[in-house]
Amino acid sequence: MAPSRVPTPIVRRPPSGDEPPLALESGLCLSGGGFRAMLFHAGTLVRLNEARYLPRLDRVSSVSGGSITAGVLAHSWSELDFSAEGLALNLFELVVEPLRRFAATTADVPAVIAGLLLPGVTINGRLASRYRRLFARTTLAELPDRPDFVFDATNLQSGDLWRFSKATEGDWRVGSLAAPDTELASVVAASSAFPPVLSPSRLEFPAGALTGGGDEEVDSPPYTTRVVLADGGVYDNLGLEAVWTTCREVLISDAGGAMGAQRRPSSLWPLQLLRVLHVIDNQVRALRKQQAVQSYIEGRRTGAYWGIRSDVEDFGLADPIASPTVAQVRALAGVPTRLAALAGPTQERLVNWGYTICDTALRAHVAPGTPAGRLPYPEAGFG
Repeated sequence: MAPSRVPTPIVRRPPSGDEPPLALESGLCLSGGGFRAMLFHAGTLVRLNEARYLPRLDRVSSVSGGSITAGVLAHSWSELDFSAEGLALNLFELVVEPLRRFAATTADVPAVIAGLLLPGVTINGRLASRYRRLFARTTLAELPDRPDFVFDATNLQSGDLWRFSKATEGDWRVGSLAAPDTELASVVAASSAFPPVLSPSRLEFPAGALTGGGDEEVDSPPYTTRVVLADGGVYDNLGLEAVWTTCREVLISDAGGAMGAQRRPSSLWPLQLLRVLHVIDNQVRALRKQQAVQSYIEGRRTGAYWGIRSDVEDFGLADPIASPTVAQVRALAGVPTRLAALAGPTQERLVNWGYTICDTALRAHVAPGTPAGRLPYPEAGFG
């Protein structure tokens, strides 16, 4: 079994200026992106496992589709059979295979239909019930102490990040609840409450349950008693902040979607608004990526960034295990950001690509002496 450690409390720190000492050594960020991201990150976990990196992680922060992957890893952590060298011998059985079975089903459309048609049922609540296929009734209280799993959502009332973890859940402005027992399925549903279709997620708290809020504008009812949440990617589409503010080594796995050019943007208000949201998401993602990469260059953090749209050649690795074509990368990055069923070959190619680009970044920038890996599904390739 991996070693246990008391988790470091979640705190908010300023994004710039003098930074306080970083309390943790290594953290992993898993971005959003629906089932595409879920399977891409599964490939990342397989490669990190082979490199004996999973027991080294102090914190795993995730949003949206990345939270499904992180949730399955957290749910299974106590059952992972770690060798003396730190290799989880049953990772495929407990993490990858359940994710693949889930990816063979459609979760978003049934949740929307049930939430719209059935009385007393919400779309996000129905989504949570679908996630119970993966997590049963596991709660945050049952998660491991280490790694500290942080699931990110966006508080639509305060406009800030709402974090779920074993130690606490809350928003630095509104307040937080220590040692929460929220169901993991509900947590992941909140983190993946993609607006406007799968959001909002609503949480109810007794008066006085949330304490320690840092902003008098929102640290009282109704902000503290009825919380309204949406997808964590609305605020932090890389799941970066919870790791950035605490860890010296930052590993970022990004499976976010690509925003293509549009010759004639629609003048219809709903479609125009959707385009604007895509532009905002693209800009925020680019800025956070730039922040991370510049910090690696300047030596303020160690680690690496790899993305579903990355080019193997850009990492300068002499012996990459594979180098998919531009067309293959575009096809995998272009898998829709949905919780919709994916065919077996597509699943395997996404896992392969997450594995390959993680292997490339790991050996180029994090652990140069690591032996090269091999594709989890060699016959599937990349398409």
